[in-house]
Amino acid sequence: MRPAILSNIVYHPRAGMARIILSLLLLCSLALPARAVNIDARAKAFDRYFRQMMASKSIPGGAYVIVDGNRVVAMDTYGVRIRGKKGKVDLDTVFRLASVSKTFAASMATMLEHENQFGWDDKVVNYVPDLSFKTPSLSRQLQVEHLLSHSSGLTPNAYDNYLEDNKPLSKILPKFANIDPRCSPGKCYGYQNVLFSLIEDVIFGATGVTFARQLKTRIFVPLKMQNASVGWESFMASDNRAAPHVQTGSGWRPVKVEKEYYFAAPAAGVNASISDMAQWLKAQMGYYPKVLSPAVIEDMTTERVSTQRHMRHRIWRDYLSHAGYGLGWRLYTIGDDRIIYHGGWVAGFRAAVAYSEKLKIGIAILMNAESRVISDLTANFVIDITGKGNTGTLKASSKASSKASSKRSSGKR
Repeated sequence: MRPAILSNIVYHPRAGMARIILSLLLLCSLALPARAVNIDARAKAFDRYFRQMMASKSIPGGAYVIVDGNRVVAMDTYGVRIRGKKGKVDLDTVFRLASVSKTFAASMATMLEHENQFGWDDKVVNYVPDLSFKTPSLSRQLQVEHLLSHSSGLTPNAYDNYLEDNKPLSKILPKFANIDPRCSPGKCYGYQNVLFSLIEDVIFGATGVTFARQLKTRIFVPLKMQNASVGWESFMASDNRAAPHVQTGSGWRPVKVEKEYYFAAPAAGVNASISDMAQWLKAQMGYYPKVLSPAVIEDMTTERVSTQRHMRHRIWRDYLSHAGYGLGWRLYTIGDDRIIYHGGWVAGFRAAVAYSEKLKIGIAILMNAESRVISDLTANFVIDITGKGNTGTLKASSKASSKASSKRSSGKR
């Protein structure tokens, strides 16, 4: 039961004060997750592990936050914004969130859908008439829900290569007329960036308000996410921004901030600081019900499609009993708990956010380098708090990640 259930209490003038107080106490006891984790000790252990791993991989800079319920247990930073420069990463340093942006787009879309601005079963072509597959009838089967759950049926990462060549969506959309889904929409999983970003057209078509404006007024401002923004221009306008870094033979090298995935803003165009991510975790775990209601959160975290192949991932395979995707969120089952998770990787940045649905404990990590060490850090924390941890296994996965950290992703996530 989520803490936001308290918002369902309605005062009635005939009710006695004692009855009201008793009801509140009962609801509070039901809402609070069972405390079986010494989170403060775990946070200290994670901080040591975080710094050890960042130093061992010579990561230029990063930050993390650990949230327990509506309390920030730990939030700290590491290193510099640009390798070779003195400017240190602080709590307000802005990073690209890459595909963690999808959690924002899905949240915004779900809020609007619950306000009846559009429906999950609306046809995408009603909002994006230029979208067409090789078999035109298949285009009319694609629904809004399929965009946010990666269940369009298309081959994964369709036309991401055009995004990486800095092509705008208007130049990419006509390409879909050359292909067909490999299964009917809604029947199989295939991760997308271009199609996911069409939710921007849906939002504007349904409300007359841009995606960026909706995020600012409905999410950033009420949650006091003071450094959060959408787009390349906003990122470059910040004086306190982290620079992207890629691995070379001589170590991490700062590179130009590319526009590429910013053209797909709902998929990878949100920017934020670690202090912003603390607020985002609280909201996702139900502690800002006026922004994200319990019904919205439940809808987003209801599985739409199975992603069983993720159970074979080297870090998670010993722990997951099920894997799926909701709306903008990965859903991993560990024991009797679910981990609500998403990672991001694009153009010199990595990001990750995850929380335990049962324990209401979450973590977010941001880095200005394309290192897979972030996956080990996130998994280490999650597996630790769920009580499934095995130190030897985690060390082994960390060692394995060092061999892969220098390789660029073939598809941004």
